[in-house]
Amino acid sequence: MTVAAHEPQVRQAVAYLVGRYSPKGNRVGWLMIASIFIESWDLYSIAFVLVFLKEQFNPSALMLGLTAGATQAGAVIGALAGGWLSDKIGRRAVFLGTMVIFIVAGAAQGFAPSMLVLALIRLILGIPLGMDIANGYTYIMEFLPRDRREVMGNRWQFMFAVGEIAAIGLVTVGLAAHMDHELLWRLILGLSAVPALILFLFRFNLPETAAWLIERGRFREAKQVTSTMYGDPLDMLPDHDVDIPKPKLSRFLADIRTDRSRWRATLFGWTSCFAQGSEFSTFAFYMPTLFVLVGVSSVLGTNLISLAVYTLAAISGFVGPLLVPKIGQRNLSIYGFSMVLVSLIVAGVGLLTGNLAIVPFAAAVMLWGHYWAAENGMTISSVVAAPRYRGTASGFAYIFVKIPSFMSIFLFPSLFDAIGKGGATLFTAIFPLIGLLAAIFVLPKVYAHGEDEAGLAEIR
Repeated sequence: MTVAAHEPQVRQAVAYLVGRYSPKGNRVGWLMIASIFIESWDLYSIAFVLVFLKEQFNPSALMLGLTAGATQAGAVIGALAGGWLSDKIGRRAVFLGTMVIFIVAGAAQGFAPSMLVLALIRLILGIPLGMDIANGYTYIMEFLPRDRREVMGNRWQFMFAVGEIAAIGLVTVGLAAHMDHELLWRLILGLSAVPALILFLFRFNLPETAAWLIERGRFREAKQVTSTMYGDPLDMLPDHDVDIPKPKLSRFLADIRTDRSRWRATLFGWTSCFAQGSEFSTFAFYMPTLFVLVGVSSVLGTNLISLAVYTLAAISGFVGPLLVPKIGQRNLSIYGFSMVLVSLIVAGVGLLTGNLAIVPFAAAVMLWGHYWAAENGMTISSVVAAPRYRGTASGFAYIFVKIPSFMSIFLFPSLFDAIGKGGATLFTAIFPLIGLLAAIFVLPKVYAHGEDEAGLAEIR
């Protein structure tokens, strides 16, 4: 039988898997989402120790921003490379490799002798962070069935909040125990290697995704995976492998544009990722430092306020995915970006007028809305992509989170200095406005879709 003759079988098998449910698939989804905890810790724990780094090394505003944002820059490289490699060599090889780098680079942060060395380590650390996100979404989309995979994909913001709470909690405990500030920041940054090691051990025996194996013509392995995961040997496929040419990954953009609804959904995903990355990495990322600078509280008091705010954000991140089956992805984005927009305007006015008491409350509402607005950009971009290009599509979408995140974290301290804290906060409001307009005018109604025999998304 020719390669072309097997194409309908490949399309049929992939489409069939989209509707299959396995409790083991749910476990796989949580293992992939759990890596967000490590990313959150590595990306944002530094926000709660910037005061100590500034105290010890007295860096310039640009060096402080560069060190804080270096992981974001590394994640841009990792997202592109990880997505491409995930489609080229397989999902499993990529996630095992990223975990190893996580462990080594994460621990190395605790031994950095200078801000420059710390910035370089964090740049290297960002590469596996970006790779793992791109790769993790392929696992979620290819091991969970329609309906459930959209909900699971949206849970990444919940895990972000959990990671932030863990980092804040440890910093707060260290401060309450009067721990030396240098020891504290080294401990907080270096400890990220511990959850990375634990997750590596839990993930080690996970199989390759059946969808990727099918697309590569490795039918025997695919049937073994589906027999284990679903109790289904995929009888529509032959019991022998087929040499199927690998797709040209550079063609994934052309593939998405073959369907207008998929293209609109993807454009929204990129825009949403840009907007949420920008709004968080400006006001929210520097929130602990901002509170101290405007005199809202002491460092310990600020951490307690931040802990309360991020606990509220975690609740938002947990509730948001549960609402998706009821209100849809579009309404979730509209509600989320609207709350962020209003909150940033209120916070900016409060800072400009000296009404500092409203800033923590505005920050709390801002983060609640942000965790709704930020949930589905990656999910939508990944779920509408054809399986053969899914890793590439996920990685490409993630760079729209990481590039603005790096630029925002790097440059926002300088913006503070140039136009003031209130002006910088009001400037940030442009980002949720962009996301809100994209949700209203660009995003189609997307939920519970599957792949048809052509490998295209069916959007309802």
